[in-house]
Amino acid sequence: MRGTTAPSRLPVGVYLLGFSLFAMGSAEFLLAGVLPAVAADLDITLSSAGLLITVFALGVVVGGPPFAVLSLRWPRRTALVVTQAVFAASIAAGLLGDYRLLLLTRLVAGIAYAGFFAVAAVTAIGLVTPDRNARASGVVVSGLSVAMVAGGPVGTLLSHFTEWRGGFWAIVVLTAAGIAGCLLGLPAADPGAAVRPSVSRELGAMRRPGLWGVYAITILTTAAYMITFNYLAAMLGDVTGVPEAWIPAILALFGAGAFAGLSIGGRIADRRPHAALLTGAVAIAVLSVVMAGAVHRVWAVVPAVFLLGVAAFLVNPALYARVFAIAADAPTLAGATTVSAFQLGISLTPVLAAASFAGGADLASVCVIGAVLAAAALPFVLLGMRSPSGFERPEAQVPEPAGRLRVDGVRDDVGRDVVGGPEVDRTRGVER
Repeated sequence: MRGTTAPSRLPVGVYLLGFSLFAMGSAEFLLAGVLPAVAADLDITLSSAGLLITVFALGVVVGGPPFAVLSLRWPRRTALVVTQAVFAASIAAGLLGDYRLLLLTRLVAGIAYAGFFAVAAVTAIGLVTPDRNARASGVVVSGLSVAMVAGGPVGTLLSHFTEWRGGFWAIVVLTAAGIAGCLLGLPAADPGAAVRPSVSRELGAMRRPGLWGVYAITILTTAAYMITFNYLAAMLGDVTGVPEAWIPAILALFGAGAFAGLSIGGRIADRRPHAALLTGAVAIAVLSVVMAGAVHRVWAVVPAVFLLGVAAFLVNPALYARVFAIAADAPTLAGATTVSAFQLGISLTPVLAAASFAGGADLASVCVIGAVLAAAALPFVLLGMRSPSGFERPEAQVPEPAGRLRVDGVRDDVGRDVVGGPEVDRTRGVER
């Protein structure tokens, strides 16, 4: 399938992966909207119900990389279907049990979700030519943005009419549809596999400093915009004074900006990933400061919310582009760790906000924290632009083929001589 698609269109499999991520990601954002109903129904405290969010996040953070290693030799379609099936079964089982079972199944669902996310990103780039890696990754990640701005709110509305379990049953059905789509729309064999998957190669790739710089940027920029988004509704109502009926519409503007950012980022990040990262991080910092200073002025806050969504999701395709460039020969574990970095950034926001509020700061202080976090990502972006490890080409990562000599003047086992100059393939009579 590689190289056969029209330049303006991505394979349908990429969009199927984005849909599946939307279905599964909605479970992460739905629970926050029905937390009081869950606490009342299960006869637990609100803080105990909040642990259901925490264990899911914990499963995502710690579960993705180990699953990536365990499933390395599986066909990717098999790994995608298995993770979706485990996810759907876990969600369904939790809905049928008590609080303790629900806690356990949320942890398992988080691990399965992380595994799917990681394999989906790698699968997407295997379906396209290298010059469209960031665009394909952006489409997959867009499923998560749809889950954030649409899946969670719509699921909450559905749960309002069907009790809190209704929205989660809808997620189970959508995940089953995603399984069917993957079985029908993805190839059974991995396309474009240049080298056999290797655990040692995957682990070896994790020692490359450039990867950890990208992970630092991922954690910091994700926390930078999510800390503002998580408290945006409260700021709009309590500080800006926006009528309650208008708050969902303004939140939807963030989602519209996110789609625009993914579209722009996906198209420029394949060729200029560092420019996308630098622009996005600076824009997040500047817009966060604008929102902190103009939070009392609705005419200034509304466009800032949209632009923050653009800046926030402009960086995501570039992050994946850098990961898959630096670890081109071993993308699965590196991609899974990227998913964990995203989730770790999200998980940091309640802790940072709580510390600010405990010190007596107001709601707008979260915007200031967001600006500081985005600014802290800039040195890592600049270092990646200047460091040789930040410019590793994908082909530089591919291991030497078996049998090629590394000692001058000695013939290897396929008839090539290496004598300090170009390799000559004597079986074909051409220079290599």
